[in-house]
Amino acid sequence: MENMKTKSEIVILGGGESGTGAALLARKKGIKVFLSDSNKINIKHKSVLTHFDIEFEEGGHSPERILLAREVIKSPGIPDDIPLIKTIRKKGIPVISEIEFAARFTSAKTICITGSNGKTTTALLIHHILKNAGLHVGLAGNIGESFAWQVATKAHDVYVLEISSFQLDGMFGFKADIAILLNITPDHLDRYNNDFGQYAASKLRILQNQTQNEALIWCFDDPVLNKVMSNRKIAAKQYPFSIRRSGFKKGAYLKGKEIKIISNKTELTMTLEQLALQGKHNIYNSMAAGIATKLMDIRNESIKQSLSDFHNVPHRLEYVSSVHGITFINDSKATNVNASWYALEDMEKPVVWIAGGIDKGNDYESLVPLVKEKVKAIVCLGKDNTHLHEVFGGSVDLMVDTVSAAGAVEAAYNLARKGEIVLLSPACASFDLFENYEDRGNQFKEAVKKL
Repeated sequence: MENMKTKSEIVILGGGESGTGAALLARKKGIKVFLSDSNKINIKHKSVLTHFDIEFEEGGHSPERILLAREVIKSPGIPDDIPLIKTIRKKGIPVISEIEFAARFTSAKTICITGSNGKTTTALLIHHILKNAGLHVGLAGNIGESFAWQVATKAHDVYVLEISSFQLDGMFGFKADIAILLNITPDHLDRYNNDFGQYAASKLRILQNQTQNEALIWCFDDPVLNKVMSNRKIAAKQYPFSIRRSGFKKGAYLKGKEIKIISNKTELTMTLEQLALQGKHNIYNSMAAGIATKLMDIRNESIKQSLSDFHNVPHRLEYVSSVHGITFINDSKATNVNASWYALEDMEKPVVWIAGGIDKGNDYESLVPLVKEKVKAIVCLGKDNTHLHEVFGGSVDLMVDTVSAAGAVEAAYNLARKGEIVLLSPACASFDLFENYEDRGNQFKEAVKKL
């Protein structure tokens, strides 16, 4: 009999924010749960597991125990192609994401944002608008406390979920009330067999299970999305947004210097100057947030107020300071080529560009015209900068290699002149030299302060 009991347990792989949240939720719902992490679990998460009497192991997996699971919840950071996951799947054990699991235990409305770039900003904007309008709203997914943790400990009426393609891969029964697709550009191709079609299909899972009662908000200007949408039968009500085409019956568009957001036959108009976040990519993010919150029946005045008083995300085109007339900008969150493209496109003055890190199969070609036009020198910040040198060597007069944030800041400071910009926008992941993009951005800011 004991074996049958063990058989009914859920096994969680990964003891980070999402894994610990899922374990806590399972425990509170009376489900037998076991958590396994191949690395050491940090003190914060370990103390939660201990406090709630959740069984766990760290520093290695016990396959014999894991393979008895009824269901496995996998953290998004664990790739699908490791031997353990392949074995679990071979045995016919479902592998799901923490978001899929948490959604079973809440009837709150969900606004789900995915895309290669702009997810965090758009999620924070929507959260800011709904919170200011007095709603009980949670912010989760790829950001903040995990969704499962919040479902276990708080009673929110609505959740704003920033969802990565890795999380979407483990979502099957889940349905978004409002889905937002910002863009699809090549990113994380190393996790998708370098197949862009596979990656795009992952992002489109955000549409799964939607009916005509749900909404889909998407960027009309994104060439990949536009192509995909025209070939697909979509059940949800569609709300496209664009800065190139105007006149949508519902959605959002730019007319002159004004954005118009239309839903349920009512219209909201704002001038570009009124938006707290400037730059082309942020017009898109503000439009998506405006449509989503209008669909939640938030008053126009309230949406306008929140879109104009929002404070930007740390590490995303964040002004650090001016030193002897040289402006330093921290865009450490730009971990892919498209994010850096937006950053460079935004720059109005000559740029010393700090780039590099772990290259996820990046195709830098789209950046070459912008680099020729705007960048006077490149400071490489990474263990291996060969690819950057190969692509950009002919486009700038000077490229320097550095292996620390302090070294990069000093080199850039020496290369820049009064009235110019030093831009950290790496286009790469940070794990070669830093813990994560926040650590990279914080070290950059510290180094600038010391100049």
